[in-house]
Amino acid sequence: MKSEEGLLAIADTRITSGMEASTAKKISVHEVPGGAMFIASSGLRSVRDKTLTYFEEETAARGTEMKRLYQAANVLAEQIRRVRKEDGEWLDQSGLTFDIHCILGGQLEEDAAHRLYHIYPEGNWVEVGSGTPYIIIGESSYGKALLDRVWRHDRPLLEALTSGLLSFDATRISAADVDPPVDVVLYRSGAFQMHEQRFDAGALRPLSIYWNNAMTEAAARAEPIVAKMFARLEAAPRSGRSDIPGAA
Repeated sequence: MKSEEGLLAIADTRITSGMEASTAKKISVHEVPGGAMFIASSGLRSVRDKTLTYFEEETAARGTEMKRLYQAANVLAEQIRRVRKEDGEWLDQSGLTFDIHCILGGQLEEDAAHRLYHIYPEGNWVEVGSGTPYIIIGESSYGKALLDRVWRHDRPLLEALTSGLLSFDATRISAADVDPPVDVVLYRSGAFQMHEQRFDAGALRPLSIYWNNAMTEAAARAEPIVAKMFARLEAAPRSGRSDIPGAA
């Protein structure tokens, strides 16, 4: 999520493989001379691990050459294409799709402000602007509606955390492969350092309970607004079969 104040990223830690589930990090923090960045990813774990291994190797070798974050995005894209070239055919033979999406955020030495990028499996990327100031990868459909309604680029980072965790909670309720704990990374513009914290189910539960109660109460308060429409619905002409037992 992108704010005028900085960046906030949230990633769950649940990994599923068939009937098995495990916990592993899906977000990593990387420091280079004069800057800091994070990478969050979704897709095949093997592709992600190999890509990040190559990326770390390349940034160590070319760290002083990278002055702006788009250059790091290009390096990450190169490694995705490298892994596709090495492993894509073998994955296809196993019936697996080469799948990795990455979110790259941070600020390097010559960046005037913090930046946020979405890198696709093909290695192309887009920068996130103020119009739609967030990206969701992985299980994206469940939490998107909430962020579309409430999140704006000019809102503070505290609100980003609130909105982001509520979006995660909506996803957790509906998706079996998303679950706590979650890793959260915070970046304030111009700081050139990241803050990272893990929150377990116990830490998230009070917010989940509050939000569930708030939505239940809001739905009940909406009934008077819907009552007139319900009355019109009941008064509408009947349609359908009339020869069914009990039908008038």
